[in-house]
Amino acid sequence: MEHRSLGNTGLSVSILGYGASPLGGVFASIDEREGIRAVHTALDAGINYIDVAPYYGLTRAETVLGQALSGIPRERYFLATKVGRYGENLFDFSPQRIERSIDESLTRLGVEYVDLLQCHDIEFTDLRYIIETTLPALQRLRERGKFRFIGITGLPLKIFQQVLARSEADTILSYCRYTLADSSLADLAPTLAERGIGIINASPLAMGLLSLRGAPAWHPADAAVKNACRKAAELCAARGYPIEKLAVQFAIRNRAIHTTLVGTASPAHIANNIQWASEPIDEELLAEVLALLEPIHNRTWIQGRTENN
Repeated sequence: MEHRSLGNTGLSVSILGYGASPLGGVFASIDEREGIRAVHTALDAGINYIDVAPYYGLTRAETVLGQALSGIPRERYFLATKVGRYGENLFDFSPQRIERSIDESLTRLGVEYVDLLQCHDIEFTDLRYIIETTLPALQRLRERGKFRFIGITGLPLKIFQQVLARSEADTILSYCRYTLADSSLADLAPTLAERGIGIINASPLAMGLLSLRGAPAWHPADAAVKNACRKAAELCAARGYPIEKLAVQFAIRNRAIHTTLVGTASPAHIANNIQWASEPIDEELLAEVLALLEPIHNRTWIQGRTENN
């Protein structure tokens, strides 16, 4: 599998990363043994970047992932987790809580360190606190050797611009903002590249929008976006080319995106994603789908504090 440098971190990461949130039963009930097999399938096929968080399944994803990684040489993978978000509406980015959080995560994961520690969904809190208190605390904690690099994550692109204008981070994780329907992350990529900041793209299927099954009932996208994405999925199905395949291929073809996370607790599904990454994209179908989605292109939704959107 192709690898790219994650900004200035020195980490050479696979263009597909494993997003471990499904291991927490976030989207559906899972067979933990199948989830563990999915992790092993990913690693055996060359995926070397794994992303998780204590929020996913309220610590269950980290626990299951720790079981999956048990006995696997630590040098085979780069591991990222997060701090700050611990429930649907439970956020705590204080230095005291993040220090406890990293120790708790290391215990669940069964490792001595993670490669990347990220502030999780910072749009839900006061960005001044992140800039003035949380990130400086992480810089100090890094000296203890429990994590190597620092990142920030969230949905609104505005948060990355505001935080990075006044502080330092090694990576950003953006989700649903580099997809067939919304590629606005590409506008920010040159600025990030100039600063050597790694770019992690999550949810290339836009949380289920770009799937034949369609968006779940809770999805925050408006009706126009959902309808357009459904039509795009139906077009791909009629051509015998899953929109999920097209979406993954579209995301990884942009070299400014260093890794794209695909999340599943199914060995078969992760194997499909890996196979798709090795195949050429159907350029004609891609052009048709992008044209169909043009009326709703880059339309997103509000998440977190109003001032952070």
